[in-house]
Amino acid sequence: MKERNIESFILDWLDSNRDYAIAIVPLLAFAESCVGIGLVISGALLLLVASTLYSNGIAGLEVLLPLAFFGALIGDHAGYYFGRSLGARFHQIGLIKKYQANVAKAEGLIRRYGSAAIFIGRFIPAIRSIIPALVGASGIKRLRYSLVDTLACLCWVMAFAAILMGINEIL
Repeated sequence: MKERNIESFILDWLDSNRDYAIAIVPLLAFAESCVGIGLVISGALLLLVASTLYSNGIAGLEVLLPLAFFGALIGDHAGYYFGRSLGARFHQIGLIKKYQANVAKAEGLIRRYGSAAIFIGRFIPAIRSIIPALVGASGIKRLRYSLVDTLACLCWVMAFAAILMGINEIL
């Protein structure tokens, strides 16, 4: 029942604030990929908002996809630089301690796959927001991170487009 009330509120707000609704897409893409925030903001909310905007003709893919891409890219990079600035102290943050199971999964992914973990992590919701910070804390070079993350965000936004078009076909 509570989820339906939130969904109704969001749909009503989007409908009555069409001029501002598009700005939510990069904000949600940023939030769901940014360390800390992404642990509590679901990508499902981004998908709900974007699919509503798309299926109601408020915004097309040519608008939504670049906004989602840049929001995700900036969120990932904010996490990377946050982790890079903290280094090993990253593990001492209370929120990180609270989600230690997700952190352990993310660290295992980084140990096992190295730079490929950046790419893989972009597609795993439970650890998506933790991977960039852990990669930053691990000392992976900035250029290497940026190149792999940009490619990952491009692939992610293509998958996002496919999902949006699929949802639109269903509706």
